[in-house]
Amino acid sequence: MRPTLSILSDDLIAQILSESKRVMSETGMEVRGERLRHLLIDHGLTTDPSGKRILIPADVVESAIATAPKSFTLYDRDDQPHAEIGGNEVHFVPGSSGINVLDHRSNEVRLATSTDFLEYARLCDGLEHIAYMATAFSTNKDVEPQVSDAWRLYMCLVTSKKPVVSGAFSEHGVTRMAEMMQLFRSDPAHLVRRPMSIFTITPAGRFSYGEVSCQNLLDCIAAGIPIEFVPVTLMGLIAPVTLVGALVFHCVDVLTGITMAQLVKPGTPVLFGGAPATFHMQAATSPMAAIEALRLDVAYVAIAKSLGLPTQAYMALSDSKLLDAQAGAETFGGALLAAMAGVNSISGPGMLDFVLTFSLAKLVFDNEMCGQALHFIRDINSLDDLPTTDLVSAVLESEHLVTAPHTLKHWPHELYLSSGVLDRENRQNWAEGGSKELLQRAGSEVESRLAAYTPIETDAAIDAEMRRLIQEGLNEQRDLPVIPS
Repeated sequence: MRPTLSILSDDLIAQILSESKRVMSETGMEVRGERLRHLLIDHGLTTDPSGKRILIPADVVESAIATAPKSFTLYDRDDQPHAEIGGNEVHFVPGSSGINVLDHRSNEVRLATSTDFLEYARLCDGLEHIAYMATAFSTNKDVEPQVSDAWRLYMCLVTSKKPVVSGAFSEHGVTRMAEMMQLFRSDPAHLVRRPMSIFTITPAGRFSYGEVSCQNLLDCIAAGIPIEFVPVTLMGLIAPVTLVGALVFHCVDVLTGITMAQLVKPGTPVLFGGAPATFHMQAATSPMAAIEALRLDVAYVAIAKSLGLPTQAYMALSDSKLLDAQAGAETFGGALLAAMAGVNSISGPGMLDFVLTFSLAKLVFDNEMCGQALHFIRDINSLDDLPTTDLVSAVLESEHLVTAPHTLKHWPHELYLSSGVLDRENRQNWAEGGSKELLQRAGSEVESRLAAYTPIETDAAIDAEMRRLIQEGLNEQRDLPVIPS
């Protein structure tokens, strides 16, 4: 038996879905991308009296859900199966998309550079409990913004073989990035069959999809890139402050995205995702680690699972500005809830400050938090311990079980042994080791792992072609940054 969460009754899920479909059919969605809009109308959808909103009948939504894959496989750069996305499979992935880094060497918050990103990619490649990569933070300080998404993908692809969660920030960014990934497959159709990335599509809020999101959706479908629909549902600002009301708004955004994708191409891999937050009525901020946001996360995941759809959520992150007690509490609380809820792709590790700031020190700390959460949700079964007759006799005879055959057989799998990031020493040994606090331990772990990184080889012709594709999109900048060895 696997530890799970039960947060919504079947009856309430049915009511929320019914209301969501009613809103989709009566209020509809403003689809600002003209090409996608015309495709939807060509598929028989109509508009509201103003002509601005596409109306989506309930039967169309239900047909779309039926054609969406219940699971799919992510493959690595070498075309090997890497992660199954669906069911109760749980994978942690770094959050996106920050603009700053918290430098673990100087404790300074600053704009990120390509060197920062390369260190992140090298670090992430070796983290045991971070399943795959993400283009986690921008490097606009040394690369023009219109190609920064492709540049970050490039740095991931030449640093690690793991799949990547990414996305484009311009109307034509997906095409360039898809062409880069196709270089690692025999042809474009091969990438469709063996995807190596998940791309994020974010609705604009207030029941609308913007031009960039609409074009990116179409380009992802054409390239066979699985899509995670990630509304930023702000409870109390652009969504109801109550859980059930916010769930309806959230489901309308996601189900509209899924329906549009399936109408354009039935069978397109999709994830029912989100990045909800609350609107803090005093600070006027949007905490993503607020307990109400976490409750919304696990609730919409329950709805998605009732529909048999793969899931994504922004959890295992913190709104704190530092790697401190708040960061630890928020991250582990979110990680454990996400793991118990069975979220398939959990975006968040490494993130601070309302996903504005990325920290390598926090990423290695979060790797431990994710590892413990994954350890907690393992199936619970009897392991040679019922009946306990032999174990009782052993402890009475020896006064301990340290060397008992049962312990020697099972402890390597049953006990989670953390790295030096977490303090598990007694006080005397901790003091003799320099009385290091968390940030010092995490910083040391970052440096140790960076030193242990083993580079991967990339075919020179593929490398040159990826760089050419990126340089083609430059405006005033002449050269791409030099990649440190």
